[in-house]
Amino acid sequence: MASKLTDSKHAVAHIFNSAIAAPAIAAAWELGFSMNITDYAEQHDLDLGSLKGLASALATVHVVKQDANTHVLRNENRTGSFYNRESAAIAYACREANAGFFDPMFWKAMGETDYQIHSVPALEFAAAESVLRGLSDRLTFIQGDACALKYRDEFNQVDLLTSFLMGHDFWPRENCVATLKSLRTAFPNVRRFLLCDTARVLLDSTDKSDTSRSRHAVTEGGVPIFTLGFEFGHAMMDTFIPTIEDWEGVLEEGGWRCNKSYTFPPSLPFCLDLEPINQH
Repeated sequence: MASKLTDSKHAVAHIFNSAIAAPAIAAAWELGFSMNITDYAEQHDLDLGSLKGLASALATVHVVKQDANTHVLRNENRTGSFYNRESAAIAYACREANAGFFDPMFWKAMGETDYQIHSVPALEFAAAESVLRGLSDRLTFIQGDACALKYRDEFNQVDLLTSFLMGHDFWPRENCVATLKSLRTAFPNVRRFLLCDTARVLLDSTDKSDTSRSRHAVTEGGVPIFTLGFEFGHAMMDTFIPTIEDWEGVLEEGGWRCNKSYTFPPSLPFCLDLEPINQH
């Protein structure tokens, strides 16, 4: 029998997931969604990834049994900036998630290195926070594309890299490998890279014979809090969320070795403690 704590967590997750599923019901009704997902997407010119996210949201709260804002589901409308992420708002809203999920893993990983760093975690928001906390003389903020960073003289002194909740923006796979390689070039003296993000666990195949299925996959009946909103939201934005196995499959090719990995089940935030391969 499940413990009261487990039941309590599941009940809270169900409330959260129901809030996500409520607008999904309206979207499914508007679309007349009632058949094989792949066939339905093709027949009605809908984005397959978004439709799968919609179906998962409905299956999670038992509105449909899956064998699988309607405007952005339609391919004709998925042009230009059909969905935007507000980086400053995300940075602010993620502070609680960071404190509850990532900080324990990150500081545990930091505690096992020989670094002594005391700093605070979108650019203007971070700069303003650094002033309020009296750290503006110790921190420098540079705007750039993390997927295409070029060497700068000030990067030569950097020996520790950190990345929070943006690793999935490195993907698809070939882009991720290229980005991991470019980070080695941009920061030639880096010794450690702490990569923290959330892995995909819901939008995997639930067929246990499927070799591409993640070992951390969850069924619709056991979806933890945060997961549904995170994965459905990114599916709507056509942003791929990699699994832990996806990450494990690119590190060596990208020039990095994983010393240790930390996970925070069940929604699976993770932190990878990486070091460059063949560093001299």
